[in-house]
Amino acid sequence: MSTATSSSKFLPIIAAAALTLCVAGHARAGALPDTENGRYALSPLADGVLRLDTRTGAVSTCNNSGAGWACYAVPDERAALDAEIGRLQADNEKMKAQLAEREPTVTGKIDEPLPKSDSLKKSEPKVAEGERKIEIPLPSDRDMDRMMSFLERAWRRLIEMANRVQKDVNGKI
Repeated sequence: MSTATSSSKFLPIIAAAALTLCVAGHARAGALPDTENGRYALSPLADGVLRLDTRTGAVSTCNNSGAGWACYAVPDERAALDAEIGRLQADNEKMKAQLAEREPTVTGKIDEPLPKSDSLKKSEPKVAEGERKIEIPLPSDRDMDRMMSFLERAWRRLIEMANRVQKDVNGKI
């Protein structure tokens, strides 16, 4: 029985040692240099190196100038698109709020559809019930103005044509 007691005394010590090794291994794996299979992935370019940050996804170009190596962030097209989408969504919400303040929304369903009207469509001739005569509606003032404008333009063109013909005839004779 003494062997069972002695092995149970070593169990917490073995567990503590295993835990220490795991923590040390994890700390060592997290402490990899930034360029050796760690945070950055490097790709050669004609005039430098393209650097990808594997944690953030940021891309930058690195060049060796006279003062030393310098890295500049490459503009992220996705970030610009996300910013524009956010701006447009905010504008949309703002306009919806303004519209809600301006006009109350219609609640409920309208039972009958609204009548469709065509401003150019002529109304049907009316029949007088007692005499069975057809009543023809008179043209509106707008229709009369359009007709008069058309006739004036036609008359001016006719006069201009007559003047041109007269000049041509006088010039040839």
